[in-house]
Amino acid sequence: MTQADGIIGTSDGCLRPEAFGGLEGADGTEKVQEANDCESEEGATQRGECGDQTGAVTAPDGGWGWVVLTATIVVLALTLAFPSCVGIFYTDLQNEFHATNSETSWVPSIMTSVLHAGGPFCSVLVERLGCRATVMLGGVLSGLGMAASSFTQSVEQLYVTAGVITGLGFCFSFQPAVTILGHYFVRRRAFANALSSTGTALGLCVLPILGNYLHAELGWRGSFLVLGAVLLNCCVCGAVMRPLRAPERRGQPLMNHGPPPPEEESARKERGMMRRMWSCLVASLRKHMAFDQLCHNPRYGVYAVGITWMMLGFVVPLIYLVPYATANDMEQSRAALLLSILGLVNIVVRPPFGVLFSMPWFKGRHIYVFAWALLVNGLSNSICCIGPGFRVLLAYVIVYGLSMSVVGSLMFTVLMDVVEMSRFPSALGLLAIMESVTLLIGPPLAGVLIDRTGHYFHVFFVCSAIVSSAAVFLMVAFYWLDSKDRKLSKQGQPSTLPDPARPSVGLAPGCQYSSVPTEGDKDKASSNGAENISTI
Repeated sequence: MTQADGIIGTSDGCLRPEAFGGLEGADGTEKVQEANDCESEEGATQRGECGDQTGAVTAPDGGWGWVVLTATIVVLALTLAFPSCVGIFYTDLQNEFHATNSETSWVPSIMTSVLHAGGPFCSVLVERLGCRATVMLGGVLSGLGMAASSFTQSVEQLYVTAGVITGLGFCFSFQPAVTILGHYFVRRRAFANALSSTGTALGLCVLPILGNYLHAELGWRGSFLVLGAVLLNCCVCGAVMRPLRAPERRGQPLMNHGPPPPEEESARKERGMMRRMWSCLVASLRKHMAFDQLCHNPRYGVYAVGITWMMLGFVVPLIYLVPYATANDMEQSRAALLLSILGLVNIVVRPPFGVLFSMPWFKGRHIYVFAWALLVNGLSNSICCIGPGFRVLLAYVIVYGLSMSVVGSLMFTVLMDVVEMSRFPSALGLLAIMESVTLLIGPPLAGVLIDRTGHYFHVFFVCSAIVSSAAVFLMVAFYWLDSKDRKLSKQGQPSTLPDPARPSVGLAPGCQYSSVPTEGDKDKASSNGAENISTI
């Protein structure tokens, strides 16, 4: 699944999800404010006295942007799709460490959870190092984590190497890659994001075949070592993600970097260490996680709860599909082929869906299309309960893949519809933290169910109930909120819909960031004379 459009950075090349630079004109120009961390022309990051300037960055919407798009596709293929392919080595890990289903399932569970929960840490790194360096750091971490996993002697060690270290590397590579892509494309941003979303599908198509071949030739330890080397290609992808630069101009600095007055300096020294740590923690939480939106924006609250509940059963079938097939005497190669077919369906379907859902007719209806697709996705899991035959499972992965494509294309688009663009990065960060909890406990709970019942099909039945109930909850809740808004509009009262043009971020004095309008924002502004830009 891809990140959403509208995530840009600053003109210094330190692209950060929380900085939504100034206004975008009809020519795709983004006015952005430089922060106090700049990257030199040689590519090294300079901190401190680098000077604050105001510049104009013109998004190429092509050119080198296509190289960045290709690199982003590869990064998504190597990161987001990887945890689902661990199921190929599931039985070997069980036999090697004499572990139960529950104990073994913690490996992909921790990996996926850390991939999502590491968002705030990734934001800090992007702010300090820039997107390019952060993607390369993630490639090193994920490669070392998988290489170290090949030398582990217990399943607990695997939790640390394959789960925490590799998962954190995936997070550091995946999020900045999507961020810098949003900076390179403005007019074609929806199309670029639709193409980048095929990276996950590409990984689901290729990695199972590669993993199965390595498993047959080298065993699971040799396979992990080779896969660690493959993940180092994220460093190559990060290297081509060069930051866009603005022409240097003199302007009023964002912040006063001069020495503080003596009175302020002495007062600062008197503060205790614990108080400073607490202040930094509170400021970081306000910056990277939108708790105010969770409490005061009913649409975001409903969406966050629904997505969090959905994630409890959304990825579990992908982890247990191969073990379910092989446990019922299907060949390992044919079981891995099912995951490849699932990825192939996503590759073919996602780009057309991305273009289709950017059409004006779907504006305001994204959440309902998303909920219906989620309902189909949940019900499709019950197909596995019919039997473990190849034809049955083939029908399952086709239906699951089609509905998964719609869900993946709209997940972040719906989030952009329910929160203001200025709050999107922090809202996404909080949602990622909430998702990580259910992503962490979902596979182990499924493992406990398998250990107690001795059958895999119970897992697919439970996942069907969880995902379907989340879809029904989202449908009913948003229909009720829309009905409420219609009544309020008839009475002349303000609705609960977000206003993208209204700033709601508490900024420090002198720090004036303003939201860059996306395609949806331009449609909303058209009534005021704003010029619309076509997606393609």
